[in-house]
Amino acid sequence: MLRLLFRLLLVLVVLALGLGFIAVAVGPLLVDPAPAPGETRPQALERPGSQFVSLPTAGGGTVTMHVAERRAGDDAGEAPTFVLLHGFTFNLYTWEQLQAALAERGRVIAYDQIPYGLSAKLMPGATADPDLYAKAATLKRLVALLDTLGVEQAYLVGNSSGGTLALEAARAYPQRVRGLVLLAPWVNSKRPILPQWLVGLPQTQRLMLLLARTLGTDMPLLDVAYADPGRIDEARRARAAVHRDMANWDGAWAALLARSLTDPVEIGRHLGEIETPALVVTGTADRIVPPADTLAVARALPDATYAELPGCGHVPQEECPALVMDIIDQWLDGLPAPGEARAEGP
Repeated sequence: MLRLLFRLLLVLVVLALGLGFIAVAVGPLLVDPAPAPGETRPQALERPGSQFVSLPTAGGGTVTMHVAERRAGDDAGEAPTFVLLHGFTFNLYTWEQLQAALAERGRVIAYDQIPYGLSAKLMPGATADPDLYAKAATLKRLVALLDTLGVEQAYLVGNSSGGTLALEAARAYPQRVRGLVLLAPWVNSKRPILPQWLVGLPQTQRLMLLLARTLGTDMPLLDVAYADPGRIDEARRARAAVHRDMANWDGAWAALLARSLTDPVEIGRHLGEIETPALVVTGTADRIVPPADTLAVARALPDATYAELPGCGHVPQEECPALVMDIIDQWLDGLPAPGEARAEGP
């Protein structure tokens, strides 16, 4: 009798393992691969105050970028340029409460990094560029945008992964970066890094599509990014979701997510090489990048000023714009004029 029960138990265990394997292998393939419907021409969605700029890709094609620009007057003269770099799943509208104040100091350029906002929703094969969503390609697009818009040197203002991009630019092209403003830079990344063969599996690709749809439809990171999500009004939620007006936004987001699984964030090892003056800011209520991580970045940079914003979350430019601008103004006013040597500390 005991032997029979043991055999029955063994059969049940094997059956359960088999069903589990089938669920893991087949379950993801049940995700509908059909791309999201919507507008295929970004220019058809043009809004007041923004424009579309075409940039070259490594594969010989072009990519359309959504750009918003403001400046102090018709001719900013020698006034500085500020280029604003948003974070993961966000878009250029994250900066709208800061743009007017920054524009009092000079030219302000914000843009949607692909595939976010109203920039192109491309799949890597569409441009013959398999590395379309690699960090190196993102950096090259930033420099190409500066060239296209006639910007020789700029302050880079980056939030979260936009801060990572700003740091990468300052390391690779120090002559193009006048200063850095880093709001909760996502440097000490804890995301998993997987082998290419695993990321290339159809099951993984479908899981990335499911994750992209979850992140891009409900926009859960918007709420997590605020210390108090009650401060998010419906207009802000609508602007955070403008990508949903475009066809294939989910497929493009999934392609970026899949590429990120093989593309580790390594800038943390090179912070000591970046001599560009930097302002490093954290919100004390940041639930995405702990304030201790941001402080560690400031301490590792050779020329950094650190500031904390009480009661602010991961996107202080949205939640606490006046505090952010006050800190930026103080920092900018303390910098030497171009060509002037910086005063040595005691």
